[in-house]
Amino acid sequence: MRKFLIVTAAVSLVAAAAPAVAGTLDEVVKHGIVLTIEGNDIDVTYTPDGKFTAMDGQVTGEWKIKGEELCTTSNFDPSESCVAYPADKKSGDAFEVTSPMGTANVKIK
Repeated sequence: MRKFLIVTAAVSLVAAAAPAVAGTLDEVVKHGIVLTIEGNDIDVTYTPDGKFTAMDGQVTGEWKIKGEELCTTSNFDPSESCVAYPADKKSGDAFEVTSPMGTANVKIK
């Protein structure tokens, strides 16, 4: 249950990052990301049909790009959360995001 709460927090957490250009979001949905929260690595995979999975399929949801944000809904948080990523990131880049819920590290696979 703790990991489920961490993933739910992660989806909300990433929503507070800095603005992004489409290139960063393209890299995120093309390659996926690894979120690191409290020492836990959470692999998130996006598919071209607007779906994503995390935690070996235990977390599923939908994604869409709205301007400079990646917006998601999931089976653990049906309300839409929108994420703005830092500009000019590519596969292999890592960065930190902070929100009122805390801090997470994001690495684009």
